[in-house]
Amino acid sequence: MLDSFFLGYPAPACAPDDSSSVLADVSVSMYEPSPAPAPPTPLSILRSVYGYEGFRPGQAPIIERIMAGGDAALIMPTGGGKSLCFQIPALLRPGVALVVSPLIALMQDQVDALRQLGVAAAFLNSSLSARDKQDVLRRLEEGTLDLLYAAPERVMMPAFLELLDTTPLSLIAIDEAHCISQWGHDFRPEYLQLSDLRRRYPDVPCLAVTATADAPTQEEILKRLDFGADDLFVTGFDRPNIRYAVVVKNNPKQQLLRFIEQEHPDEAGIVYCLSRKEVEDTAAWLQKQGLEALPYHAGLTAREREANQTRFLREEGLIIVATVAFGMGIDKPNVRFVAHLNIPKSLEAYYQETGRAGRDGLPADAWMTYSLRDVVLMRKMLEGDGLNGAHKWAEQHKLNALIGYCETAECRRKVLLTYFGDDPEGPCGHCDTCLNPVETWDGTVAAQKVFSCIVRTGQRFGAAHIVDVLLGKDTAKVQRFGHDRLPTFGVGDDRSATAWRSVIRQLVAANYIRVDISGYGGLSLTAAAKPVLQGAETLELRTDPTPARKRTAKTKVKTTSVLTDPADQALFATLREVRLGLAREQEVPPYVIFHDRTLAAMAEHRPQTLDAMSTLSGVGAVKLERYGSVFLEALLNAE
Repeated sequence: MLDSFFLGYPAPACAPDDSSSVLADVSVSMYEPSPAPAPPTPLSILRSVYGYEGFRPGQAPIIERIMAGGDAALIMPTGGGKSLCFQIPALLRPGVALVVSPLIALMQDQVDALRQLGVAAAFLNSSLSARDKQDVLRRLEEGTLDLLYAAPERVMMPAFLELLDTTPLSLIAIDEAHCISQWGHDFRPEYLQLSDLRRRYPDVPCLAVTATADAPTQEEILKRLDFGADDLFVTGFDRPNIRYAVVVKNNPKQQLLRFIEQEHPDEAGIVYCLSRKEVEDTAAWLQKQGLEALPYHAGLTAREREANQTRFLREEGLIIVATVAFGMGIDKPNVRFVAHLNIPKSLEAYYQETGRAGRDGLPADAWMTYSLRDVVLMRKMLEGDGLNGAHKWAEQHKLNALIGYCETAECRRKVLLTYFGDDPEGPCGHCDTCLNPVETWDGTVAAQKVFSCIVRTGQRFGAAHIVDVLLGKDTAKVQRFGHDRLPTFGVGDDRSATAWRSVIRQLVAANYIRVDISGYGGLSLTAAAKPVLQGAETLELRTDPTPARKRTAKTKVKTTSVLTDPADQALFATLREVRLGLAREQEVPPYVIFHDRTLAAMAEHRPQTLDAMSTLSGVGAVKLERYGSVFLEALLNAE
């Protein structure tokens, strides 16, 4: 150390022994460097880069395992922080982390967010120019990237694999890992090749993550990736900030409009429809009602889809109306509602799609309309999918579970979580059936009347005709077939047509009645109906809730529900405008700058210095340096 201190300067003259000793002591005490800083840890990275004080449940054990070179399959709810489980090890382990991701939008979303944090991240996909691709490959070869995102098709290209062979890999992360499983709701054949990737790099730790995987899907993920049973980590499926509700379909567009106007005016949301035509019609109709709504489906050109998705990500309060072609991996955290105008094909698909709401942890809604026609249409689609026996049975089982969820009188959250293997302690008190308990009644006699009427009319007529016969309606069709002379003609005049349609819908849902999906929807009995018809078995039916009247004053679930002071809410709105301006300048989504939750914390606590701002959740070192003064000025001007 002394040699380096005197380098370039005359050496001191010799001195008596005692003075040399003094000089040495002084030199050591004055110029000895301070102890080296402690090496970064996962927690220090969490705080300095991401601006969070502590890990969420389930994150720390996964990060610890990957840091130690182990493998893991992680099932964690959307918004639970799955990405951090591979991003933090990627910043600490030597080499580059390869992240396999299924969609361009998902890659770009996560890379935009990482770059805002000062992380060296990039993606390789078809959206890049040749020059940009070469730049990414150069950075990969130079070892200046921490994370590289790519689709499975690109990852498994021979040329790309040869490049990886010469690249130190810190880890391999497989996002949306349920795509690996043929039992999963979104199976993608190209994901099966990832088992070859695992065999090619057996010493590189691998993390497979997803929010949605039932037991068979979990087992196949482990099998395909050659994981052991102790490599599976399931942190639960509950999303307590989401309120679940299902309504019987009755003029669904008007029902949707009323829901949006009453609960989420001027807020971002996703509306899922089954067909492209319905997407177009619904989006156009919402626009006529004065709402900002855009369509998204596979029939649009790639440019149109990209433009609409970009607007959704970068603008506030926009509604996207889409088929299921939209949304996988969308990281927009302030989607305040997800609405389904048709039922999806399974509870897994429903959970995945509704999980795009409220990723920031603030209140959000999962709302769905449901009818007998939906059940028939979905079963018809399953029959036409060309699935083999075992797979078809599995898909039918999953659809039946979803129908049971729609028809339940119990807590919806409890039904949903139980399906995925969770064991909730009791009703959530937050879903529609908890907030407005559903009445049940002994439907045995009513079911017997329906069954008898179906049998006496020849088990070939649809629900509308069966209801007419039960009500004793003397229609031309009833007269033509002589059904006005049947014993069941008029035996149901004690109930309304709406009530009988509800009874038939529930009997179809419970598989007492089969609907002919190849013809005109004729009803016939299944074997399960026989003991009920003979009086050997009873059954309970639910009373469909009466639709609420349209409220005269609009109310909403506020995005900033933690803010109760009007002045704080006004300041929050101002901060969002500041954020939007910064996002437009950089052509990035506003939420990659700061989440709504962080802006709400600014509005509530009103920090007066950058040091005070740095203590807020979501304010890391790089973001503080980039944006702290801008938001601080807005806060000080509001005083």
